[in-house]
Amino acid sequence: MSTRMIRWEPFRGLNTLQEHVNRLFDDSLAGNRSGQSDLASWAPSVDIYETENELVVKADLPDMQEKDIDVRVENNTLTIRGERKFENEAHQDNYLRVERAYGTFTRSFSLPNTVNTEGIRAEYHNGVLNVRMPKREESKPKQIKIGVSGNGKK
Repeated sequence: MSTRMIRWEPFRGLNTLQEHVNRLFDDSLAGNRSGQSDLASWAPSVDIYETENELVVKADLPDMQEKDIDVRVENNTLTIRGERKFENEAHQDNYLRVERAYGTFTRSFSLPNTVNTEGIRAEYHNGVLNVRMPKREESKPKQIKIGVSGNGKK
């Protein structure tokens, strides 16, 4: 009898339906191009992790400037939008291969009710966007001290 482990992934499936539809069309259209990446759309990779005090989203956004990144929270949804522009350092005919994706992107994630949306901070450094979302005080774990009572003798 084999034992199968099931891995719980709390943020799996949080992408919007629109993103899935866009990826479906983008992937099928990209297959028609020989060795060229799709310059029109891309989705940056993200890591999402939780600590005792906050939820953190890290997004890889290389070669972007802060002014080209938009981070918003609306209706308990975190949305990261932006555009990575294709800048011709060389004449376009001189490129032998273009594998990096360029253009606009949107990533959206549903936030749990435990997040304090008023305290969200975003920092961009070395091509990585860090969005830190503190948890509400009432949702943080609390340790309860155990009192030591006498042995019952007076």
